[in-house]
Amino acid sequence: MTDKELITWMQNWFECFMARFDRLDKHLEKMAIKEKLLEGERLLDNQDVCQMLNVSKRTLQRYRSSGELPYQMLYHKTFYRESDVEAFIKANFAKGDDTDGDNPEEPDVP
Repeated sequence: MTDKELITWMQNWFECFMARFDRLDKHLEKMAIKEKLLEGERLLDNQDVCQMLNVSKRTLQRYRSSGELPYQMLYHKTFYRESDVEAFIKANFAKGDDTDGDNPEEPDVP
């Protein structure tokens, strides 16, 4: 094998090697998005949070815009830390919120 052939072979081998690293990098990136973890903490997307809070996407946008609900942008997509959503729920939604006004512990006053 001549020097020129050896150099060509090594260049081809190196390009294949780098292409494999690129594929692995893309695969790991997809896995990170699929798992939706940031610094070990679970991330929720808009759909997850809308379902948890039983609110519309627009209401969720208002919570973000007002700063009530912290969020992260990753790859042009909005995510929420699970702990932030839990804290938001505790702060804004009363436990056992009774919307019909019936409270059996309080007597009815005419």
